[in-house]
Amino acid sequence: MRLIAFYLPQFHPIPENDQWWGKGFTEWTNVARARPLFAGHYQPHVPADLGFYDLRLPEIRQAQADLAEEYGISAFCYYHYWFNGRRLLERPFNDVLEAGEPRLPFCLCWANENWTRRWDGNDQHVLIAQKYGEDDDREHIRWLLNAFRDPRYLRIEGKPLFLVYRTMWMPDPLRTTAIWREEAHTSGVGELFLCRVESSVYEHHDPKRVGFDAAVEFQPDWSRRGVPLRRRKGSNIYDYAAVVDAALAKKPSPYRRFPCVTPGWDNSPRRERGATIITGSTPELYGDWLRQVLARTVASGDHEQLVFINGWNEWAEGNHLEPCRQWGRAYLEATRTALANFRTSPTPMRPGPESPTERSEPTVRSMVRSAQSSMRDILGEIQAGLEQGHAELAAAMVELDYSERLERAIEEITALVPRAESLILVDDGEWRTDIVPDRRVFPFLERDGYYWGRPADDAAAIQELERLRQQAPAFMVFGWPAFWWLEHYAGLHRHVRSKFPCVLDNDRVIAFDLRAREMS
Repeated sequence: MRLIAFYLPQFHPIPENDQWWGKGFTEWTNVARARPLFAGHYQPHVPADLGFYDLRLPEIRQAQADLAEEYGISAFCYYHYWFNGRRLLERPFNDVLEAGEPRLPFCLCWANENWTRRWDGNDQHVLIAQKYGEDDDREHIRWLLNAFRDPRYLRIEGKPLFLVYRTMWMPDPLRTTAIWREEAHTSGVGELFLCRVESSVYEHHDPKRVGFDAAVEFQPDWSRRGVPLRRRKGSNIYDYAAVVDAALAKKPSPYRRFPCVTPGWDNSPRRERGATIITGSTPELYGDWLRQVLARTVASGDHEQLVFINGWNEWAEGNHLEPCRQWGRAYLEATRTALANFRTSPTPMRPGPESPTERSEPTVRSMVRSAQSSMRDILGEIQAGLEQGHAELAAAMVELDYSERLERAIEEITALVPRAESLILVDDGEWRTDIVPDRRVFPFLERDGYYWGRPADDAAAIQELERLRQQAPAFMVFGWPAFWWLEHYAGLHRHVRSKFPCVLDNDRVIAFDLRAREMS
C-alpha cells in the first residue's frame, strides 16, 4: 500500500509573483492574511513544526520528507507548471532532482490550467495562458524524461507515473499522449503510466478514451458536493462529514481509478469572494475515511495499491497534513493509525488443534455467552449496513439531483433559445460552453471564448455585459451554480431586471430576453 500526497511548491519567491503580486509574495502571503468569515470558522491556519518555511532551503525539504516518511507517506506528487517551455515554481523540484535528496520517492502532476489572478477571486486577468501544440508536446516530454529516469521516480507496473490535472483543456489528448509515448520509447525510458485527475465534473469518464491508462480521484469531488449548509459573503459552506459520506457512497468505477481523501478544504485565503469552505473536519473523521478507503483498495484486487491524499501542504486551501497550531500532528497521527490498523488488522485464523479441555462439552454459560456475542456481531453488522445504506442513498440522491437538474436545465435552455442564436451563460465556471447544442454560448466573464472568472464588482460586471451585447446575444441565462451572483452582484441584478424581461425563473435557470426593447 502506498500513500501519495499532492505537494505544492509555491513557498518561495519568484520574479513572476514579485511582479504580479508584490515583492516577496509566496503562498504564505495568502495564508497569513486569512480571517474567519463566521463564528467557528477556522482561519488562519498557522504552521507549527515547520513554521513559515522557504522551499529553497534543503533543510526544509528534508524535514518535510522525514515527517512524511515517519507517518506513512510513500511519495510526494509535485505540481508541475509548464507553459510552452517556460516553467514556474520549478526551483524546489529542480533542487530535489539535482541533489538526489531527499530520498523520498516522487512523481509529477502537470497543473495545466491558465495562470490567472484566481487567488484573489479575480479570474479575468490571465497572467500566463496555456497553448498547446505538437512541438510543445515533444519539448515537454523531453524535459520530463529527465525526471522519469531518476531512481526515486514513482513507477506503476514498472512505468513512470505522470498525472495531468485538467485533460479537458487539452485540444487533442489522444495525439498528445501518443507523442509522449513515442518519445519515451525512442529515448529508452519505455512505457509510461499516464493518469488523468478527476478534477472537474467533466472528467468522470473512462480515461482510455483520451489516451490515459487510469484516473486519479480528486477530493473534494465537486460533482457530489450537494447543497451548501449556508452561504456567507458569496462563499458556499459545506459539512465535512457529509462530504465524506458522499465520497464513501460512490459506486465502484467501471474503469481503473485510484482513490483520494482530503483532510479538508477552505480556499477563502485565496478568494475574497466566492470561496468554497468545508467545515467540521477532525482528525478522527479524516482517519476513518482513510481507513475505509484503504480497506476498499485492498478489496478491489488492484495489485497496485495507491491512495492519494490532497494534500501535503495546500495551506491556502485548508488541506494540509503538515502540522498546524490548532491540530498539531493529529492529522499525521490519524494517517499513520489508519495505515497501521490496516496493515496489522487480524486475519481470521483456522482453529488449531484443541486441548482435551477445549474439546469438552460447552457449559450452558459458555453457550449463552457465545450466543450473546454472535447476536452483538449480527446487530453490529445490521447497524453498519443501515448506516452504509443511508450514506449511499444520501449520496446517490445528491448525484441524481445534480444530474437531473443539469439535464433539465439544458433542456429548458435549448427550448428557450432558438437554434443558431447565442446566449450569455452565467454559471460560475461550473458548466461547459458546449452544453447547449447549435447555440453559441458566451461565458461570463469572457475572454477569447473562455470563462475568465468573476467580476471584481458590479461596475465591471455591467461593463462586461454591455461589451458582450455588441455580439447580439439573444438571452442572458443564470444557471443555479451562479444564483448567489444575483445577491452578491446586486447592482448587476437590478440592471438586468430593469432593462430586460425575465422569461424563465425556477430553481435551475433564470433567463432574460436581451432581444426585447429595453424597458423604461
